[in-house]
Amino acid sequence: ETAMFRALRRRWDAYKYRFVPWVALNLRRRRRTLRYVPESSQDKIISDKDVFETLLKVFKALFINDFNRQAHILALIPEIKCKYLELLTVAQKQSEVNSCDHQTQHGFSPEEVLFNTLGFAISRDQSSLVSAGTGVFVTKGFVPKGTVVSMYPGTVYRKHEPIFFQSLGNPFIFRCIDGILIDGNDKGLSRLVYRSCSRRDQLGPFQMSDESWLTPTLQNPLAMGQYVNNCSHEKAANVCYQEFDVPGYFPVELKQYLPNIVYSHDIESHLRCVVLITLRDIERGEELLSNYYTVVN
Repeated sequence: ETAMFRALRRRWDAYKYRFVPWVALNLRRRRRTLRYVPESSQDKIISDKDVFETLLKVFKALFINDFNRQAHILALIPEIKCKYLELLTVAQKQSEVNSCDHQTQHGFSPEEVLFNTLGFAISRDQSSLVSAGTGVFVTKGFVPKGTVVSMYPGTVYRKHEPIFFQSLGNPFIFRCIDGILIDGNDKGLSRLVYRSCSRRDQLGPFQMSDESWLTPTLQNPLAMGQYVNNCSHEKAANVCYQEFDVPGYFPVELKQYLPNIVYSHDIESHLRCVVLITLRDIERGEELLSNYYTVVN
């Protein structure tokens, strides 16, 4: 019984900070229920410009790799088709369009696109930590310090928006410094809410968000940050959360890869995303580990 109680206590301690009713009751009692950013981490690990350029690079590569499936978008905006045909040609270091067509017909998997673009791939597997469940590992390549290595997917809730029922028993609610919440649960009510909001915001053929993170087959291979586990005494954190507001000029044809959607459609503000940045070089086979109490805005 004692061992069982200790195991339950460990599980509770692992996610109680993200359990919204618990947070609401304990905000005044413990500072650590708030996201705490030490003075040494006030500045962003990398700049918003670097985050933007990394996401743009990966999303463009995914778009090019899946060129044939984008026909409905390309038909509406022919200038985009010309731009990506040029990028496709440059990326393959070939000048003939036929070779580009060959590539699109025999495209890489999203994981291979990520590796070819940034030099690494990640995937979910059993965590190396005891009783931690699923974790995220670098399965291919090498990740340098200061790299966007993952994204935290989910529905974005502003302050005072209804999330109580979604929060019950939900270990995947991420709290930003300013109180914005991101529900990264891919099951149950959370899953239904995300899909509903995503389809609500679709503009004709233009998808404003990615739903594939709710399935085993990811369209955006970075969208698994909700499964990154907290560090332990034996294993220090090697990634840090960093908030990123998607700018209004983000290319509309690439929004289909953003794994976040706002809960309220009528709110005019930038979409909040959270990316995970490496704190040191990470080798193949290593598990990504974060510090749940530290996030940089």
